[in-house]
Amino acid sequence: MTSEKPRRERRNRDGDRGPDDGMEERVVKISRVAKVVKGGRHLSFSAMVVVGDSKGKVGVGLGKADAVPDAVKKGGYYARKNMVNVPLSKTTITHEIKVKYCGAEVMLRPAAPGTGVIAGGSVRAVVELAGIKDILTKATHSTNPINLVKATFKALSMLKDPEAEKARRQIVINAGVGIDSNEVSSKVSAS
Repeated sequence: MTSEKPRRERRNRDGDRGPDDGMEERVVKISRVAKVVKGGRHLSFSAMVVVGDSKGKVGVGLGKADAVPDAVKKGGYYARKNMVNVPLSKTTITHEIKVKYCGAEVMLRPAAPGTGVIAGGSVRAVVELAGIKDILTKATHSTNPINLVKATFKALSMLKDPEAEKARRQIVINAGVGIDSNEVSSKVSAS
């Protein structure tokens, strides 16, 4: 009689590549950071990573580690935890917005179909991975890629869907109309 040992499951050889969730990952900036310690310099790396599905979901993350691949992996992990839904109007954004983050200021403006993405490298990465095909952008003041990415991400997270905003405002208007007309007339006559 042969005793059969239970077979171990084969480990994933491509475990370093990250989860296969349909998200595209783009590294915007890799920085080498040197810290002076007693024994000399300690080198580490930071990586700004943008993750998106090109259908309205985008996230950004800043990973730090002693090796570049680990920093990129951490950045992708943080970006996936920090995702937002961007309201799109066909191939562009719903309205114009101007946002300041630290020293960087970014203006995003909707564009006509066929315009394309008019943006610099850092802003372009966030906008393209969000699924925006037509947009006009302008980055002013600081050109630090990390702050530009965070400013663009903040702007996209502040965008509002016109239909949802209209419904929200209608609820506020209807709540204000519910005031009794006798109360209004007494307040007017008293003043």
